[in-house]
Amino acid sequence: METENTYNYKVVRQFAVMTVVWGIVGMAVGVLIAAQMVWPELNFDTPWLTFSRLRPLHTNAVIFAFGGSALFATSYYVVQRTCQARLFGGPLAAFTFWGWTLIILLAAITLPLGITTSKEYAELEWPIDILIAIVWVAYAIVFFGTIAVRKVKHIYVANWFYGAFILTIAVLHIVNSAELPVSLTKSYSVYPGAIDAMVQWWYGHNAVGFFLTAGFLGMMYYFIPKQAERPIYSYRLSVVHFWALISTYMWAGPHHLHYTALPDWAQSLGMVFSLILLAPSWGGMINGMMTLSGAWHKLRTDPILKFLIVSLSFYGMSTFEGPMMSIKTVNSLSHYTDWTIGHVHSGALGWVGLVSIGSVYFLIPKLFNREQMYSIRLIDAHFWIATIGIVLYIASMWIAGVMQGLMWRAVNDDGTLTYSFVESLKAMYPYYTVRFIGGLLYLVGMFLMAYNVYKTISGAKSAATVAQTA
Repeated sequence: METENTYNYKVVRQFAVMTVVWGIVGMAVGVLIAAQMVWPELNFDTPWLTFSRLRPLHTNAVIFAFGGSALFATSYYVVQRTCQARLFGGPLAAFTFWGWTLIILLAAITLPLGITTSKEYAELEWPIDILIAIVWVAYAIVFFGTIAVRKVKHIYVANWFYGAFILTIAVLHIVNSAELPVSLTKSYSVYPGAIDAMVQWWYGHNAVGFFLTAGFLGMMYYFIPKQAERPIYSYRLSVVHFWALISTYMWAGPHHLHYTALPDWAQSLGMVFSLILLAPSWGGMINGMMTLSGAWHKLRTDPILKFLIVSLSFYGMSTFEGPMMSIKTVNSLSHYTDWTIGHVHSGALGWVGLVSIGSVYFLIPKLFNREQMYSIRLIDAHFWIATIGIVLYIASMWIAGVMQGLMWRAVNDDGTLTYSFVESLKAMYPYYTVRFIGGLLYLVGMFLMAYNVYKTISGAKSAATVAQTA
């Protein structure tokens, strides 16, 4: 085990632990707003506890606090290990941790108070946007500086994915967040009307494409081979995957704006590039899956590998479903329905959540100089609870969404609507209950993880672990 003098593990430890903490916070808010859809009185007639205030808090917490912390932790770990060099920039790495933590806390204060730009995934007001840009530039300096001082000639493919994610998010954030401040807590976008919508979804979908896909593919390309103790199935395919993905993803955003004021040609362009995206996405999934060739038996006894491999299954499923939903005829049914919610959470809980959890389980013992996690059985329990939770969540939303779409478009012979909106809402009620149960199970899994991580860090060993290591 390398000493602290060789690599900077302190900042990796901080981000790894906060990944678990923010995961619980963000998912708890998600469970609360899912419960409000079943029991509306749970907003307690308090403005800052209403669905409209808590929903952006939930998305920001799970994407940027939980997902962001996982990306910082893993990228800092992977770039040091694969470059055989200590993190560049000295105190800059610590600045990124404390700066990112401050951003999260400011989001947790301002969003429930209703201080928001109301732009999806970009709700934070202009002073916080400036702070995000400063922290992100520092992050880029640390990451690319480490690559610049690397001790090995080759740049491992995971770093290409992390690097693309860091550069692209910087451009997306700065361009989309261009705004005119009118007070300390209020600003307006510099873009008018349909242009603002286009820029927003160029940002919004690429937040999915680069923050929630490219960065986590960096995790996949490092942690699956390490945990499986096998080289990546095809290194050539991983490089093709990288270039095909980053050159295609940028153009897919308009599929969020079908049947709107956006010009038809722009809508169609978004649809075509979304369909093309299926090829590199599935190429990457197959590459990760095939890494287990000759090692599939490890899934029986290695729950960390289960997290990593099943996350790839959800990645494959989500990246099939997304292009399918971008087809205009399919989108005419799915748009504005809970099917979209099911699709998002298939990717968020299944792909992003599971690969992050698996990677953190891999990291914690190494970062805290332990042989392994406190309890392997608890990891296994976490896997099954989380997986059942995901299936309940996404299946209920798929059924609810398709039902919504069909009810909304149903018309009588005289051209009047067959169902009122309230009737469609009533039909959703049982599925919202199932969605709440699924989300609650996923949150329970995160509490198990927190306990397991705490016991591992404190140095205790469970009876199950002792028996396995004896």
